[in-house]
Amino acid sequence: LASDEHSDKIEALDAAIVRLEEHDERAARVVRLRFFAGLSIDQTARAMDISPRTAKRDWEYARTWLLRELRGP
Repeated sequence: LASDEHSDKIEALDAAIVRLEEHDERAARVVRLRFFAGLSIDQTARAMDISPRTAKRDWEYARTWLLRELRGP
């Protein structure tokens, strides 16, 4: 992911996560733990002290939200 050819995509994703954080801080944290730290749903839930079901729901919501943000109008 750190290659120059993907740097624009990584910057766009990071900016979208920051915007997500303004709307849903917990969902943004789930994304960071899942995407950047590589944690599973269960590991994310334990790290955040939430249920796996909540972590999964936040992950699904955040993925949909980020996809819409990154695709644009």
